[in-house]
Amino acid sequence: MTDTTSPSASLADRTHTIAAGGPVVAIAFLGPKGRETAAFALGEETVLLVDPAGTERHVTAHRGGILSAAADGTRLVTGGDDGRIVSTAADGTTTEIATDPKRRWIDQVAVHRDGVVAWSAGKQVFVKPAKGELRSTEVASTVGGLAFAPKGLRLAIAHYNGASLWFPNAAAPPERLEWKGSHLAVTFSPDGRFLVTAMQEPTLHGWRLADGKHMRMSGYANKVRAMSWTGDGRALATAGADTLVIWPFAGKDGPMGQQPRLLAPTDTLVTAVACHPAEPVAAVGYANGMVLLTRLEDGAEIVVRRPGAAPVSALAWTAAGSRLGFGTEDGAAGLLAL
Repeated sequence: MTDTTSPSASLADRTHTIAAGGPVVAIAFLGPKGRETAAFALGEETVLLVDPAGTERHVTAHRGGILSAAADGTRLVTGGDDGRIVSTAADGTTTEIATDPKRRWIDQVAVHRDGVVAWSAGKQVFVKPAKGELRSTEVASTVGGLAFAPKGLRLAIAHYNGASLWFPNAAAPPERLEWKGSHLAVTFSPDGRFLVTAMQEPTLHGWRLADGKHMRMSGYANKVRAMSWTGDGRALATAGADTLVIWPFAGKDGPMGQQPRLLAPTDTLVTAVACHPAEPVAAVGYANGMVLLTRLEDGAEIVVRRPGAAPVSALAWTAAGSRLGFGTEDGAAGLLAL
């Protein structure tokens, strides 16, 4: 059990603290390697940019709430309740990608290489390439999550009673993967063999894509609001319990018939997780505002942020794993250089 009152090892004194000015929806690092600008998407209107020198700048991206965000290392793409999809660059330049004709809320966004962007409004999903024609499809219910496959232009769409796999450049309708219930988030395994969704109930569901074999991952205290693949792609780390829950995906059957590893236990829920891109380390955020670094090999822990007033809502690493960003629901944020 982690002692949240007097941690034995701490990096908290080395963390650069930031008053973000609003709830942190998402974090991304933008720009050249080693000189990335941290971008904090906030709950209302703005993106906070913090350059390598620590200079802070608020950029207005929306006329209202920011509901969704995704990044590709060059830009942060956000969707808002103003019906707009907006790209924010490291230098603060904002570009409107599209506006929903009916000004519907942009519930989900996803980005792919080569400048491809996907978003949803209600039951409709749109894909816009950097050059070319806007494409769309419609699913049976409001979209709960979007994710591009690691290879090829294939989009996974989470919705009620399952998920759909859509090739925007093909004439065929999306392929349906059925499982009863409301699916709220979706992720491909890095090798593209598995698809996993987080559900409204406290469980994950997955499919082995080669044959549609089902995988049910349960035992959570709350619904899973964050998932992150380990740097080697062999395991999926998840929030939703009072420990970090890590499911194995190295074998041909994924987690089927196997138990997860449980690390970093506390007396409060894990609300955010981000695995280091190269090392067997995960950043873990909790409902009490604490942030830990946990070594996946042996469970060793280091405190990055001591408990605060609100849950951790976002975590992100730079592409090289040299810096970590975190943010909370009450606008407390920080950056740690390793």
